[in-house]
Amino acid sequence: MTPGSDWTASVPAMAVLDPATRQRLRGLTRPVAAPAGARIFGEGSPCEAYLILLSGQLRVCKVGETGREIVLYRVEPGETCVVTTACLMAGTPYDAEGIAETDIRAQALPMAGFRDLLAESAAFRTFVFRAYGTRIADLLLVIEEVAFGRIEQRLASHLLALAQGGPVVRATHYDLAVELGSAREVISRQLKAFERRGWVSLARGQIDLVRVDALEGLSRPV
Repeated sequence: MTPGSDWTASVPAMAVLDPATRQRLRGLTRPVAAPAGARIFGEGSPCEAYLILLSGQLRVCKVGETGREIVLYRVEPGETCVVTTACLMAGTPYDAEGIAETDIRAQALPMAGFRDLLAESAAFRTFVFRAYGTRIADLLLVIEEVAFGRIEQRLASHLLALAQGGPVVRATHYDLAVELGSAREVISRQLKAFERRGWVSLARGQIDLVRVDALEGLSRPV
Protein backbone atom coordinates (compact mmCIF):
# COMPACT_ATOMS: atom_id res chain seq x y z
CA MET A 1 0.00 0.00 0.00
CA THR A 2 1.50 3.35 -1.04
CA PRO A 3 1.99 6.12 1.53
CA GLY A 4 -1.03 8.37 1.81
CA SER A 5 -3.41 5.83 0.28
CA ASP A 6 -6.73 5.05 1.94
CA TRP A 7 -6.14 1.73 3.71
CA THR A 8 -9.83 1.54 4.72
CA ALA A 9 -10.69 0.95 1.06
CA SER A 10 -8.90 -2.43 1.28
CA VAL A 11 -11.24 -3.64 4.05
CA PRO A 12 -14.57 -4.69 2.46
CA ALA A 13 -16.39 -4.73 5.81
CA MET A 14 -15.68 -1.01 6.16
CA ALA A 15 -18.12 -0.25 3.36
CA VAL A 16 -20.60 0.54 6.15
CA LEU A 17 -18.48 3.51 7.28
CA ASP A 18 -19.35 7.01 6.10
CA PRO A 19 -16.57 9.24 4.70
CA ALA A 20 -16.29 11.30 7.89
CA THR A 21 -15.81 8.18 10.04
CA ARG A 22 -13.25 6.78 7.61
CA GLN A 23 -11.28 10.02 7.74
CA ARG A 24 -11.36 10.11 11.53
CA LEU A 25 -10.34 6.47 11.72
CA ARG A 26 -7.36 7.08 9.45
CA GLY A 27 -6.31 9.98 11.66
CA LEU A 28 -6.45 7.91 14.84
CA THR A 29 -4.76 4.70 13.69
CA ARG A 30 -1.08 3.92 13.23
CA PRO A 31 0.52 1.27 11.00
CA VAL A 32 2.10 -1.75 12.65
CA ALA A 33 4.03 -4.71 11.26
CA ALA A 34 5.45 -7.93 12.68
CA PRO A 35 7.40 -10.89 11.28
CA ALA A 36 6.17 -14.47 11.15
CA GLY A 37 6.38 -16.13 14.55
CA ALA A 38 6.05 -12.90 16.52
CA ARG A 39 3.89 -12.94 19.65
CA ILE A 40 1.43 -10.12 19.09
CA PHE A 41 -0.26 -10.44 22.47
CA GLY A 42 -0.19 -12.90 25.34
CA GLU A 43 -2.39 -14.01 28.19
CA GLY A 44 -2.31 -11.39 30.95
CA SER A 45 -0.79 -8.66 28.78
CA PRO A 46 -2.59 -5.29 28.62
CA CYS A 47 -5.00 -4.74 25.75
CA GLU A 48 -4.22 -1.28 24.39
CA ALA A 49 -5.34 -1.13 20.75
CA TYR A 50 -7.93 -2.43 18.28
CA LEU A 51 -6.07 -4.24 15.50
CA ILE A 52 -7.36 -4.30 11.92
CA LEU A 53 -5.35 -6.81 9.88
CA LEU A 54 -4.44 -5.72 6.34
CA SER A 55 -2.18 -8.59 5.26
CA GLY A 56 -0.92 -11.88 6.67
CA GLN A 57 -2.50 -14.25 9.16
CA LEU A 58 -2.78 -14.21 12.95
CA ARG A 59 -3.47 -17.34 15.04
CA VAL A 60 -5.41 -16.82 18.27
CA CYS A 61 -5.10 -19.66 20.75
CA LYS A 62 -5.63 -20.62 24.36
CA VAL A 63 -2.99 -22.47 26.38
CA GLY A 64 -4.08 -24.51 29.40
CA GLU A 65 -2.21 -25.01 32.67
CA THR A 66 -0.87 -28.33 31.37
CA GLY A 67 0.60 -26.63 28.31
CA ARG A 68 -2.01 -27.99 25.92
CA GLU A 69 -2.99 -25.50 23.27
CA ILE A 70 -6.17 -25.08 21.23
CA VAL A 71 -6.60 -22.80 18.23
CA LEU A 72 -9.66 -20.61 18.73
CA TYR A 73 -9.62 -18.96 15.31
CA ARG A 74 -7.43 -17.20 12.77
CA VAL A 75 -7.60 -13.55 11.77
CA GLU A 76 -7.33 -12.98 8.04
CA PRO A 77 -6.82 -9.72 6.07
CA GLY A 78 -9.72 -7.32 6.57
CA GLU A 79 -10.72 -8.96 9.85
CA THR A 80 -10.43 -8.02 13.52
CA CYS A 81 -9.82 -10.02 16.68
CA VAL A 82 -12.86 -10.74 18.89
CA VAL A 83 -10.67 -11.36 21.96
CA THR A 84 -9.18 -7.89 21.51
CA THR A 85 -12.64 -6.36 21.06
CA ALA A 86 -13.94 -8.01 24.23
CA CYS A 87 -10.90 -6.96 26.28
CA LEU A 88 -11.09 -3.35 25.07
CA MET A 89 -14.78 -3.09 25.91
CA ALA A 90 -14.33 -4.70 29.34
CA GLY A 91 -11.02 -2.99 30.13
CA THR A 92 -9.39 -6.32 30.97
CA PRO A 93 -6.03 -7.92 30.00
CA TYR A 94 -5.84 -10.50 27.24
CA ASP A 95 -7.02 -14.02 28.17
CA ALA A 96 -5.55 -15.69 25.07
CA GLU A 97 -2.49 -15.25 22.89
CA GLY A 98 -2.02 -14.16 19.29
CA ILE A 99 0.84 -15.38 17.11
CA ALA A 100 1.72 -14.09 13.64
CA GLU A 101 1.71 -17.15 11.37
CA THR A 102 3.09 -15.04 8.51
CA ASP A 103 4.52 -11.55 8.23
CA ILE A 104 1.65 -9.22 9.05
CA ARG A 105 0.67 -5.61 8.43
CA ALA A 106 -2.13 -3.95 10.33
CA GLN A 107 -3.58 -0.69 11.56
CA ALA A 108 -3.82 -0.17 15.33
CA LEU A 109 -6.53 2.01 16.83
CA PRO A 110 -5.62 3.01 20.43
CA MET A 111 -8.11 2.21 23.18
CA ALA A 112 -9.19 5.84 23.67
CA GLY A 113 -9.94 6.28 19.96
CA PHE A 114 -11.73 2.94 19.82
CA ARG A 115 -14.03 3.87 22.69
CA ASP A 116 -14.69 7.36 21.30
CA LEU A 117 -15.64 6.04 17.88
CA LEU A 118 -17.74 3.28 19.42
CA ALA A 119 -19.68 5.85 21.45
CA GLU A 120 -20.07 8.46 18.73
CA SER A 121 -20.36 6.63 15.39
CA ALA A 122 -23.28 4.33 14.62
CA ALA A 123 -21.47 3.17 11.46
CA PHE A 124 -18.35 2.21 13.42
CA ARG A 125 -20.49 0.34 15.98
CA THR A 126 -22.08 -1.60 13.11
CA PHE A 127 -18.64 -2.53 11.77
CA VAL A 128 -17.35 -3.64 15.19
CA PHE A 129 -20.38 -5.62 16.31
CA ARG A 130 -20.96 -7.27 12.94
CA ALA A 131 -17.40 -8.62 13.05
CA TYR A 132 -17.83 -9.54 16.72
CA GLY A 133 -21.06 -11.45 16.07
CA THR A 134 -19.59 -13.39 13.16
CA ARG A 135 -16.56 -14.45 15.19
CA ILE A 136 -18.63 -15.46 18.22
CA ALA A 137 -20.65 -17.76 15.94
CA ASP A 138 -17.36 -19.32 14.74
CA LEU A 139 -16.22 -19.82 18.34
CA LEU A 140 -19.47 -21.56 19.22
CA LEU A 141 -18.84 -24.00 16.37
CA VAL A 142 -15.36 -24.71 17.76
CA ILE A 143 -16.84 -25.37 21.21
CA GLU A 144 -19.49 -27.64 19.72
CA GLU A 145 -16.92 -29.63 17.76
CA VAL A 146 -14.56 -30.03 20.72
CA ALA A 147 -17.34 -30.91 23.16
CA PHE A 148 -19.54 -33.11 20.99
CA GLY A 149 -17.68 -34.08 17.82
CA ARG A 150 -16.20 -37.55 17.30
CA ILE A 151 -12.43 -37.15 17.14
CA GLU A 152 -12.02 -39.61 14.25
CA GLN A 153 -14.59 -37.71 12.18
CA ARG A 154 -13.03 -34.32 12.99
CA LEU A 155 -9.53 -35.61 12.24
CA ALA A 156 -10.58 -37.05 8.87
CA SER A 157 -12.25 -33.77 7.94
CA HIS A 158 -9.23 -31.73 9.03
CA LEU A 159 -6.79 -33.89 7.07
CA LEU A 160 -8.84 -33.42 3.92
CA ALA A 161 -8.99 -29.67 4.49
CA LEU A 162 -5.23 -29.42 4.98
CA ALA A 163 -4.52 -31.53 1.88
CA GLN A 164 -6.54 -29.13 -0.31
CA GLY A 165 -7.22 -31.83 -2.86
CA GLY A 166 -3.70 -33.21 -2.80
CA PRO A 167 -2.38 -36.52 -1.43
CA VAL A 168 -0.04 -35.15 1.27
CA VAL A 169 -0.51 -33.33 4.57
CA ARG A 170 2.60 -31.79 6.11
CA ALA A 171 1.88 -31.52 9.82
CA THR A 172 3.04 -33.10 13.05
CA HIS A 173 0.76 -34.97 15.42
CA TYR A 174 1.17 -32.07 17.85
CA ASP A 175 0.08 -29.56 15.18
CA LEU A 176 -3.08 -31.57 14.54
CA ALA A 177 -3.79 -31.89 18.27
CA VAL A 178 -3.57 -28.11 18.70
CA GLU A 179 -5.91 -27.48 15.79
CA LEU A 180 -8.46 -30.01 17.04
CA GLY A 181 -8.24 -29.20 20.74
CA SER A 182 -7.12 -32.69 21.63
CA ALA A 183 -4.06 -34.40 23.12
CA ARG A 184 -1.16 -35.45 20.90
CA GLU A 185 -1.45 -39.01 22.19
CA VAL A 186 -5.10 -39.17 21.13
CA ILE A 187 -4.29 -37.92 17.64
CA SER A 188 -1.38 -40.36 17.32
CA ARG A 189 -3.60 -43.30 18.28
CA GLN A 190 -6.25 -42.27 15.78
CA LEU A 191 -3.73 -41.79 12.98
CA LYS A 192 -2.31 -45.25 13.73
CA ALA A 193 -5.84 -46.62 13.47
CA PHE A 194 -6.25 -44.92 10.08
CA GLU A 195 -2.92 -46.41 9.00
CA ARG A 196 -3.95 -49.94 10.05
CA ARG A 197 -7.06 -49.57 7.89
CA GLY A 198 -4.87 -48.56 4.94
CA TRP A 199 -6.32 -45.05 4.78
CA VAL A 200 -3.09 -43.13 5.45
CA SER A 201 0.65 -43.69 5.51
CA LEU A 202 2.60 -41.97 8.29
CA ALA A 203 6.06 -40.45 8.08
CA ARG A 204 7.90 -37.87 10.17
CA GLY A 205 6.04 -34.56 9.82
CA GLN A 206 4.01 -35.92 6.92
CA ILE A 207 0.80 -37.88 6.35
CA ASP A 208 0.06 -39.42 2.96
CA LEU A 209 -3.64 -39.80 2.22
CA VAL A 210 -4.00 -43.25 0.65
CA ARG A 211 -7.79 -43.70 0.78
CA VAL A 212 -9.30 -40.25 0.33
CA ASP A 213 -12.70 -41.82 -0.35
CA ALA A 214 -12.68 -43.54 3.06
CA LEU A 215 -11.70 -40.33 4.83
CA GLU A 216 -14.42 -38.42 2.99
CA GLY A 217 -16.99 -41.02 4.02
CA LEU A 218 -15.95 -40.78 7.67
CA SER A 219 -15.90 -36.97 7.64
CA ARG A 220 -19.52 -36.64 6.55
CA PRO A 221 -21.97 -35.88 9.38
CA VAL A 222 -24.06 -38.88 10.40
